Amino acid sequence: MTAAGPLDVERAAAAVAPLLPPALVPLFDARFTRSHALFDEYVYRLTVNVFVEAGLAAAVRDWAGAAEVVARGGLDPRHGAVPVDWMLRHLARRGALARRSADGGPRFRAEGVLDPLETGSLVAQQRAHDAGCLPSYTLAETVARDYPAFLRGERSGEEILFSPARLSLWTGYFSNDNALYAVNNRVGAAALEAWLPAGRGSVLEIGGGLGSATAAALERLAEAGRSGALQAYRFTELVPAFLRRAQRSLERFAGAWPLTFAPLDMNRAFGEQGVDPASATIVYAVNTLHVAHDLAFTLGEIRRALAPGGQLIVSECIRPTPEATLYPEFVFSLLATFRAPRLHAVYRPNGGFLTPEQWTAALEAAGFADVRVLPDIARIRGTVPSFYVAVIGGTRAA
Repeated sequence: MTAAGPLDVERAAAAVAPLLPPALVPLFDARFTRSHALFDEYVYRLTVNVFVEAGLAAAVRDWAGAAEVVARGGLDPRHGAVPVDWMLRHLARRGALARRSADGGPRFRAEGVLDPLETGSLVAQQRAHDAGCLPSYTLAETVARDYPAFLRGERSGEEILFSPARLSLWTGYFSNDNALYAVNNRVGAAALEAWLPAGRGSVLEIGGGLGSATAAALERLAEAGRSGALQAYRFTELVPAFLRRAQRSLERFAGAWPLTFAPLDMNRAFGEQGVDPASATIVYAVNTLHVAHDLAFTLGEIRRALAPGGQLIVSECIRPTPEATLYPEFVFSLLATFRAPRLHAVYRPNGGFLTPEQWTAALEAAGFADVRVLPDIARIRGTVPSFYVAVIGGTRAA
């Protein structure tokens, strides 16, 4: 299997453009689409290599479900259940495994020999095409090296991803120079500009990470001539090292924008952390709420923090369909917060990313009105099944 060629990405970009609002069309041009296709192929090959190195090729010589594969491979089910299920479905989607439906869930079998795949040529192609995306490759390759040990229960995902020595992985990955990540920041910023009410608003950003989403949002508002649109912008982040780094990186905005910085745990009551009820015009989050332990609780806290008529704006990776596998899951399935939230049969049936229908149901269940998805993935997925970036918006009723 090979990554999509120039003609393929031109066609994909042309196919999606009519389905996007004009403000978003430049974000999903052929340049971005080429990087997206290259990295998708790269993660597929890493998945094959991890699968083989972890000894799982032998576990699918006969039909087996995910739990059986974990057991046959001698893996720790607490670590392996979710990532192995994802790997099986991802490899089947790409034709490397056969799949059939069965009571208790799908079953998988290798139809031939699974051999390790070469990855260096894809890195070289990405470097020549857009070197700004290389931090995504570095992060995925670093995770791939430690994946077998994680699956055996020898190392935690938190240790692998967030040890102090690996902070530099995240500064590059979360950067707005990395189009593969920054697209969420840019789409979120476009929605924030479009949905920010008239007058001077107050923004509460949750899970701001290293500040790249904030930078994209403030730059977008400034370009739109709305530098005076905010009376307060409260940036919050739970991880102390991330919060300190974000504050330093956003110093360049401090003179022109009313920025403040504070820790916030979205899994605890906001009021006891200094967020007053009805104090925000906008609650903004980029790639954050999908790891809320109890999504209903966190949405309830957000609703209480919003003034009547206030807007929740959430930029996320969106699962186009319930069975879809997304390449960010290769990395983030290592994290317990990603794998094991509190489930809900209707809108939270699994950990990780949600479909547009699940997000809509979750916000409506939490009491939000006028729930909307930008762009309309339910419309796009029939034409471009791999499109998975969108913003979910909702209004706190007066």
